Amino acid sequence: MTSLEMELKALIIESLNLEDVTIDDIDSDEALFVDGLGLDSIDALELGVALQKKYGVKVDTKTENVRTHFASVRNLAAFVQRSLGNN
Repeated sequence: MTSLEMELKALIIESLNLEDVTIDDIDSDEALFVDGLGLDSIDALELGVALQKKYGVKVDTKTENVRTHFASVRNLAAFVQRSLGNN
């Protein structure tokens, strides 16, 4: 697990107020939505805002890639790294 993945797991827990979830409970390859962690569309919006605040990353919800970016913590970490590399 990379340090960015750990940061993202902590961000997910904190920004979505997941009280009974720890960093170790979230598998980096596990689905974040529906199956897996069970997040929903409201959680996606809140997570997008949290990513923008913490990393300055803007999530374009109009692209088809958004589902891929938010599929797992590992995908989210790759998206953040690519976005930060473009700044």
